[in-house]
Amino acid sequence: GNEADDDDDGDGLSDTEEMEYGEDCSITDPLNPLTARVAVNRWWQALFGTGLVETQEDFGRQGAAASHPGLLDWLAVEYVASGWDTKALLRTIVTSATYRQSSRVTPASLADDPDARLLSRMPRVPLEAEQVRDQALAVSGLLSRSKFGPPVYPPQPAGIWQAAFNGQRSWTTSTGEDRYRRGVYVYWRRTAPYPSMETFDAPTRETCTLRRVRTNTPLQAFVTLNDPVFVECAQALARRITDPEPAVGVARGFELCLGRAPTERERDLLLALYVDALTELASRPAEEARALAADPLGPLEDGVDPRRAAAWTAVAGVLLNLDAFLTRE
Repeated sequence: GNEADDDDDGDGLSDTEEMEYGEDCSITDPLNPLTARVAVNRWWQALFGTGLVETQEDFGRQGAAASHPGLLDWLAVEYVASGWDTKALLRTIVTSATYRQSSRVTPASLADDPDARLLSRMPRVPLEAEQVRDQALAVSGLLSRSKFGPPVYPPQPAGIWQAAFNGQRSWTTSTGEDRYRRGVYVYWRRTAPYPSMETFDAPTRETCTLRRVRTNTPLQAFVTLNDPVFVECAQALARRITDPEPAVGVARGFELCLGRAPTERERDLLLALYVDALTELASRPAEEARALAADPLGPLEDGVDPRRAAAWTAVAGVLLNLDAFLTRE
């Protein structure tokens, strides 16, 4: 993990290695031990949440030691020998028994390997900020897959830019397909970052960031339950899963969001939520239910019961907030 002893200039080569290889050794020279290790570690971090060297931003003597130095060396050598074939590297990792492990935590593995640094199980990795929004848009059927072009301005809570710029600048929400483009196209201003992504630990981009520090806060749940983007996604998902037979709709929602059928307990809990929501909405004005099911997505189709649509929106909102939906396992 620590690339060399007596590395006075911080380039990853010891003084002895520099004498052997020469100071003009290029960063992709097969004799350079640093570049391939850094690249491999970065891909490992993308897949496992944490690199074999945890301090991706520091491979020097002050950084963390590799958890599996032999594995890091072997992968780096294979990477160079393959001609820097990234697809082959990723294929090697994701087809390994290590990557295909269950993420289920047992008392023994929690005691022996609390942070999964020994790779006794597959770590559970929260989705990154851009992925949280993109995935909600995808399962709801709203995501635009168009590529390239200028930045877009998806919905955000009112008043963000007015507070940051004393009313001198405004956020004009995009319409049509631009409203649903992927997070990579969202306009970013360092003095007022897109709020939902900032809440999910997206960096402000004021400095280069190689490793995002992940947090888990109640504010994140507040965003996914109340932010206009996620409300709209819940409304759209509800329209995809609505079924005269509630159990069928619940199963369809689970398949869309988690790629599997619900367990009996999961199904019963969501069916109970649907019934409770329908009962509660029955005592309220139809316009309240209509607002819950259609604002901001748009009007319901003719003949659709707004109370049933709103009850399905409540179910969809829960599906989009499941821990399993927001975590890569």
